[in-house]
Amino acid sequence: MGQEITHSSFSEEDFRRFRDRVVAETALLEQWLADGLLDDGDPMAGSEIEAWLVNDRGLPAPQNDRFLRRMDDPMVVPELSTFNVELNTEPVPFAGGMFDRMHRKLASLWQRCEAVAGADGAHMLMIGILPTVQQSDLCLANISGMQRYQALNEQVLRMREGRPLVLDIRAREHLAAEHDDVMLEAATTSFQIHLKIDPEGARRAYNLSKIISAPMVALAANSPFLFGHELWDETRIPLFEQSVAVGASDYSKRVTFGIRYAEHSIMECFEANRDRYPVLLPQLMDEPVEALAHLRLHNGTIWRWNRPLVGFSANGKAHFRIEHRVVPSGPSPLDVVANAAFYFGLLRELMATEKEAEKRLPFIAAKENFYGAACLGLDAEVTWFDGRRGSVAELCLRKLLPQARAGLRRMGLSAEEAGHWLDIIEERVSLRRTGARWQRQWVERYGKDFPALVRAYREQQESGRPVARWER
Repeated sequence: MGQEITHSSFSEEDFRRFRDRVVAETALLEQWLADGLLDDGDPMAGSEIEAWLVNDRGLPAPQNDRFLRRMDDPMVVPELSTFNVELNTEPVPFAGGMFDRMHRKLASLWQRCEAVAGADGAHMLMIGILPTVQQSDLCLANISGMQRYQALNEQVLRMREGRPLVLDIRAREHLAAEHDDVMLEAATTSFQIHLKIDPEGARRAYNLSKIISAPMVALAANSPFLFGHELWDETRIPLFEQSVAVGASDYSKRVTFGIRYAEHSIMECFEANRDRYPVLLPQLMDEPVEALAHLRLHNGTIWRWNRPLVGFSANGKAHFRIEHRVVPSGPSPLDVVANAAFYFGLLRELMATEKEAEKRLPFIAAKENFYGAACLGLDAEVTWFDGRRGSVAELCLRKLLPQARAGLRRMGLSAEEAGHWLDIIEERVSLRRTGARWQRQWVERYGKDFPALVRAYREQQESGRPVARWER
């Protein structure tokens, strides 16, 4: 959820001064871009993964405060609820062995987390939505202690003038509910893929990330159940969009696929932040304008499914990153790293070979593809370049996986290494066995015994196998 703040109550003067600083910092970033002063070094890959703490019965375990104290690791940080945590890994350069290193670091950190959680009677679980979480669990009694989260809740409700948040998700079943705070968002956990990109390539990387969001969410789907209802393959998508809804139009939604491609520059996103999005957290900071602190905090309260970020490199220069947010957590460390390999390989190949991708796939088609794939997973029908339609699964097998393999070779990976990671994706897609499909098939066989489902899921996750090879 981003950086901490020092308090949760704000005056109108705070909002005015914060907006002024966002305006100034946006202008400075735009000037740096025009003057060629941003970092244009080699690309880097990074990730964050959000996870659940659960007890032996498979229910949420709201104890991340004790867990984080015992971990005492800056790479493991709180999330919105006391039964969620976030794990971070160090960024790695594009080169042979990069995904092996990502997996080793993630698996090692995960094992340490599991040992610490286990000492307190809990377990770690990576899954998009925990099937056992109840609406009653998503209450302010279970909000993490950071001021940021308290302030976020207060400001979202202020912007809604006290009206409750409304859930309305239709699929195989229909879920309709109201909620009085932002804790619904705590039911969604994701694997966020980061790409540090040179300024010249940032616009195209952003647009292409939107285009490939549909196959990514389809092959990674892992969130079919919420509050006892069987819903989308990736129910996390509508849930997150509705859990912090403060605007009715696409121009003001805080969680959004967007309204168009970036036409000329990635700066269009930051200009939209400045012009279209009311400030949520006006924390004034004693930082020079060159730190872009207010721009970055404001950007952190706008959760685009593909979100441009600004960071600072070791050389002190600002850089752009693309945060690809469509992928859920889980089902296993091997699966999430394979998802990253597919994303980076496919994006790299499209950057090299598809110079007019935005013309060949209109934005409205990319958007429809995304929501259709989130709903139906690998069964979705999508439109691809030049109006060709077909199954997203067949698109992956026949076209996108070969492109991803070629892209990984461009990145310096051997054919053997690229094959190791993309074979995990190919087997998953060929068998149509995503995390969502595994959960649905378990329920078809055993019924809606969600605690038993979570225990079975955890047992398979602990096997170390990718989901395509899980027992059913």
